[in-house]
Amino acid sequence: MAAPKRAATLLSKVGMRRYLAKRFAISLLTVFGIVVVVFFIVRVVPGDAASLRAGPYATEERIQYIADQYGLNDPISEQFVDYMSGFVRGDLGVSIRTNQPVLGELLDRLPASLELALYSVLLAVLIGVPLGIVAAARQGSWLDNSARFFAVIGSSMALFWLGLLLIFFFAFGLGWFPGPVDRLAVGTAPPPTVTGFYTIDGVLSGQFAVAWEAVRYLALPVFTLGFVLAASILKMVRVAMIEALDSDYIRTAKAVGVPRMRMLLVDGTRNALIPVITTIGIVLGFMLGGNIIVEFLFSWPGVGRYAFDAISTSDLESLQGFVILVGILYVILNIVIDVAYALADPRIRLGGSAST
Repeated sequence: MAAPKRAATLLSKVGMRRYLAKRFAISLLTVFGIVVVVFFIVRVVPGDAASLRAGPYATEERIQYIADQYGLNDPISEQFVDYMSGFVRGDLGVSIRTNQPVLGELLDRLPASLELALYSVLLAVLIGVPLGIVAAARQGSWLDNSARFFAVIGSSMALFWLGLLLIFFFAFGLGWFPGPVDRLAVGTAPPPTVTGFYTIDGVLSGQFAVAWEAVRYLALPVFTLGFVLAASILKMVRVAMIEALDSDYIRTAKAVGVPRMRMLLVDGTRNALIPVITTIGIVLGFMLGGNIIVEFLFSWPGVGRYAFDAISTSDLESLQGFVILVGILYVILNIVIDVAYALADPRIRLGGSAST
């Protein structure tokens, strides 16, 4: 029996390697497609590209200088070759607004966005998953109705409005949390960079006061996003759990006397994981590039705020760098989700079908 198991394990590892190699190749093509599409969209926007970059009050000399600096008078084919060669070298251009490399500015701001996104998704999962399971297990009860009411409120709540309410009541009114100014108070030095997450780096460096301060500044934006995102996760978990609990294997488990808690928390939850993982992946992907409103509202120095500033000043280099970065993060996230499918459900085999 040991030999067949070793062979199956070897085949599984080979299948995983093949799958990852295939996905890596597809991901490279996807990233190339993203860069091409973004490049040409920026070049075909209405109006003169140099005038847009220079701003509405720029002189003719300034417009001509920008056109020469960025090669905007060159044929589009030459511009494309120059941009792709720079992209391969890790060069996404220079921001007109700050005169700094776009990639460097994005990478400096990325940890702030990731910290906000991951904590918000974690909060949404901690709220949405248990409520979804309880609602499915007690269909028609007051618990189910309360969970569904929460889902309706969360789905219909505008992020901007919820954020303003939280700031007004809990920051300016009660003073429980700091106002929307940054990741830390003015004058507080960030902890030594290890992960880029101030909450974690503060603990790792022994600066617990700084870590706690980072938590307090994260609280309101995280709750704003987590409250709204939890509604989507709750609805998906409820639907997936209802389908799992109505399946044949659950009926069989009931017939043979399997304890209800085991059916609910082990069998039902395990078989409902695939759509739940999909929903969490979609939510996280949205968070990586779609939290511009919250970052602007709370003055959070992430890539979303960077994109907002780029839009406000017609900084096309910064804006296209943001779009490309978010596209690359989406590609990586899709690979992680696919691998999570195989870990959550052994019936799924990456790189090939399961042998019978």
